[in-house]
Amino acid sequence: MFGFLKSRKTQPVPATEVATEEVAPVAVEVVAEAASESAATAKSSWAQRLKSGLARTRSTFTSQVAGLFGVGAKIDEALFEELETVLLSADVGVEATQHLIDKLRGRVKRERLTEASQLRDALKAELVDLLAPLEKPLDIDNSKPFVIMLAGVNGAGKTTTIGKLARRFQAQNKSVLLAAGDTFRAAAREQLAEWGRRNNVEVISSRAGDPAAVIYDAIQSARSRGIDVVLADTAGRLPTQLHLMEEIRKVKRVIQKADINAPHEVLLVLDANIGQNALMQVKAFDEALGLTGLVMTKLDGTAKGGVIAALAKRQPVPVRFIGVGEGLEDLQPFRVAEFVDALFA
Repeated sequence: MFGFLKSRKTQPVPATEVATEEVAPVAVEVVAEAASESAATAKSSWAQRLKSGLARTRSTFTSQVAGLFGVGAKIDEALFEELETVLLSADVGVEATQHLIDKLRGRVKRERLTEASQLRDALKAELVDLLAPLEKPLDIDNSKPFVIMLAGVNGAGKTTTIGKLARRFQAQNKSVLLAAGDTFRAAAREQLAEWGRRNNVEVISSRAGDPAAVIYDAIQSARSRGIDVVLADTAGRLPTQLHLMEEIRKVKRVIQKADINAPHEVLLVLDANIGQNALMQVKAFDEALGLTGLVMTKLDGTAKGGVIAALAKRQPVPVRFIGVGEGLEDLQPFRVAEFVDALFA
């Protein structure tokens, strides 16, 4: 029945293949050092990296908020209008901004607040409440192999994210297999092969050009060998490229032929620099694939980190991970309290 798949032979990519320039250099020693860190030290280090990574968003958002909520300032209509402008400038979005303003107005009446300085903690609390539905940690223990399909536009950081996730799962004592389903972009296979080499993880690849076949064979191989997690790369595409969106639907259908319950996770990788365009991408990919999670990358390079609030209001797909740098430890689960604390730090 699946002869058209098996006719395209797939093969492990040699671990010695050379990486492309797109792969950030990561010393092997860093992996060993990270593995030996205590949980307390790692948590402290991540908090500092998150704070540093959100510096641009914080400079747009918190510094202006501090000016509004200064000592002696009064709560009036002008203050709410200025706060609205600040929220919009941080890419919080119209709907989320209106939601937060309405909630703050309600608190002012309910708690009889009069000083603008009192609104700072209120805004922080309302942000936590707004973002709370997005905090849903990924559970990979309910299937074996647990198949994760990654999608996104070119340049969002899919392949790099796969390499970091592979290392993360290995740290949890999980065996990992990579499927080089991006058969379109030049050197994508070699880039994934380099991540496989760094993590000592096998990569299933093919030069035949059928991404569905590659991922199908990777799942079959993982099942026969008792592998815990399959990370399936796919080619980058814009939501407006209808023929490519149909191709990725086909990839998902073929994955389901290999395992009726797979993919167990469909992750969309988003570049935080795109701001409000993230809403359009999430909507389009969700309609095509049924997204189960998001990975927000490159938060360290943008002042538009507030888009997470916009997503929470309009497209509340769980944010599984956020990235604030190139290092292996710079991709971590999204935790609302940590994120908001770093935003207001």
